[in-house]
Amino acid sequence: MTFAALAIYFEKLEATSSRLELIQILSELFNASNKPEEIAEICYLVQGRIAPFYEPVEIGMADKMVMQSIAQAYKTDKEKVWEHYQKMGDMGDVAQQLNSKLKTQNSKLSITDVSQGLTEIAHTSGEGSVEKKITALADLLKEVDAQSAKFLVRIPLGKLRLGIGDPTILDAVLTAKTGDKRQRKVLEGAYNRTSDLGYIAKHFWTGGLEAVGKLSVTVGRPIRSELCERLPNPTKVIEKMGEVDAQFKFDGFRVQLHKDGDTVRIFSRNLEETTHMFPELIEATKKQVKADTAILDGEAIAYHPASEEFLPFQETTKRRRKHNIAETAKELPLKAFIFDILYKNNKSLLDEPLTSRLKIMKETIEEDDVLMSAKTQDISDPKKLTFLLEDAISKGLEGLVVKKLNSPYEAGGRNFNWVKLKRHSSGELNDTIDCVILGYIYGKGKRAAFGAGALLVGVYDKKRDMFVTVSKIGTGLSDDEWRSIENKTENLQRKTKPARVESLITPSVWVEPEIVIEVLADEITRSPLHTAGAILTDGVKEPGYALRFPRLVSFREKDKKAEDATSVDELIEMYEEQGKK
Repeated sequence: MTFAALAIYFEKLEATSSRLELIQILSELFNASNKPEEIAEICYLVQGRIAPFYEPVEIGMADKMVMQSIAQAYKTDKEKVWEHYQKMGDMGDVAQQLNSKLKTQNSKLSITDVSQGLTEIAHTSGEGSVEKKITALADLLKEVDAQSAKFLVRIPLGKLRLGIGDPTILDAVLTAKTGDKRQRKVLEGAYNRTSDLGYIAKHFWTGGLEAVGKLSVTVGRPIRSELCERLPNPTKVIEKMGEVDAQFKFDGFRVQLHKDGDTVRIFSRNLEETTHMFPELIEATKKQVKADTAILDGEAIAYHPASEEFLPFQETTKRRRKHNIAETAKELPLKAFIFDILYKNNKSLLDEPLTSRLKIMKETIEEDDVLMSAKTQDISDPKKLTFLLEDAISKGLEGLVVKKLNSPYEAGGRNFNWVKLKRHSSGELNDTIDCVILGYIYGKGKRAAFGAGALLVGVYDKKRDMFVTVSKIGTGLSDDEWRSIENKTENLQRKTKPARVESLITPSVWVEPEIVIEVLADEITRSPLHTAGAILTDGVKEPGYALRFPRLVSFREKDKKAEDATSVDELIEMYEEQGKK
């Protein structure tokens, strides 16, 4: 398939805000290609990438570099390109307009040609790499038509923004091949084990559901993290779960350590490779993990050597950086608490019960002061669980994670196999809520100079792969944080409502749902203004769920994907629990 043909489908995808239409257009695209390797490339390109998310393949071209490529390709001055950009606000639209004047037609570059060209740009490094990248992109732009130029330019800028989630792509693959979305659980299971949509789509196209079902865990491909449900107190935990394994909950960031001989790779909760950021964890894994191959799940937290204290999340996140890594590692050394083992010596342990995995984990890790097995305790008495929770809070920790003793590791799952117990807030709710920024409203008065004055936020409706509104937030941010909103959302802003957003409120600026924030509220109420959990009953629309007196606690965009935010189902459970107090 030519890239020009793909661009036609991109145009259709960009123009729709209906998830059902997105699935239909994508399925038509997959059938139009019908080549397994190409279908894998399409899966990545649809999400504005040239490789699975966990592969650290970054094209590395900012606005000014792309601007020079456009100028070079279409024989104009970069100043004129910049003038067009100032008027149009989209470098892709600028490329389309300038290309259309040249009337480039019959572009024969294939999808593979463009993918390979962008991959070569991503791998270009060393002396003169900036000029080489600019020229390479210009050479591609010379060979495509106007519509293709628009989308080609947006990919290296990270601004393709078609608003298509992973479940939508899986549904489209199934629809294209079988016309039936009911088997998505098979594809979803494979995705949770491999985190690679293109890899799954290619195997499905060649071998069907049987081939996908055989895709297993591999060192170097991150496993999607198992997540926690919520229960309000220790008594409810024991009533629902019986005897549990209890572990301290550290307020750090999730690390998944992959060891293959002397090679160690580290992945975050949202599947980003973070290996280069944490040299001490690499060395500790090489020395302390007694296995040829292994995958470990844990939590890393910054530690202050002088005071012998664990540091809060805001301090720990300073370790997630690309520069001055060695210096920062000395100032903020990490400790990683390993709480699960998922793979050892070429064998997946996902289906082993928790008790077996913990035994294997403790046999595998040689204790030291960097990498250590999380302390665990089997408890069946609510009073003992309460004492342990109070002990965790007295140590300055978030609380506890409790787990069913016989549970497997359910990659990508969120159910009552794992439950978190946290300290009570000063409000009515027992826990914070992870929301996603969906837009912002311009500030008034003093905040007029800040750009943003209030945030429109939502939660994730997993069943429909949609983001639904739950609140507007106008408190909890400092003046500097309000000023930063425009910069944080610069590459995510949309002129129209993103495809996967359902909202009755229209903000001043729409934002693609990617930035996760932690929110504290007094209670959850029902509101006809919000769409979280709003349903039709006998033709009457019931009001949605909303947060009362919400305030922002922290930004979590670096360690959580939008789809990992609080779900509608969780929100409803929290609403029902608060009514029982």
